[in-house]
Amino acid sequence: MIFEVSEQQVRQAQFPHNLFVTGIFFFDLLLTPAAIVMNIGLYALLLPLACSLLVIAVIYVRSRKATVWFVDAHWRLAWRHAQWLMLGYAVTAGFMLLAWLLSLSADAHMKHIMLTALTRIAVLPTLVAVMVTVVMEASALALAGKGEVPDRIVQKYPPPS
Repeated sequence: MIFEVSEQQVRQAQFPHNLFVTGIFFFDLLLTPAAIVMNIGLYALLLPLACSLLVIAVIYVRSRKATVWFVDAHWRLAWRHAQWLMLGYAVTAGFMLLAWLLSLSADAHMKHIMLTALTRIAVLPTLVAVMVTVVMEASALALAGKGEVPDRIVQKYPPPS
């Protein structure tokens, strides 16, 4: 649904999408591979995760505020997309736990090989979630630029009359 909004409201509505995409690029696409390459260990993967979750927490908190309806609708849309990313994180965490449990039963040499291989496979759900949410956020950014809000957001949070 298209709404008549000012240029300032368009910029404010684009901000949550820009914040989300920037967080994804810096923390998921740059910091995570850097942590893997530096070979610090599995605990190094917690830093990009924590930073990304911090950005998602900011989006969540702001999505609960009530200001201008059009701007609020785009914060809620960014939060909805962030939930998809968190689902990818959860699936990856489940696979990492499975990899760790499987590696416990192996001998010392095989444990390292299994943990390395299974960890690399476990990261795939997060990578897929990152790519999907970047595309969704790029689309949402374009919607905000046109003064548009998706119908499902309008139905769930109707505009004031």
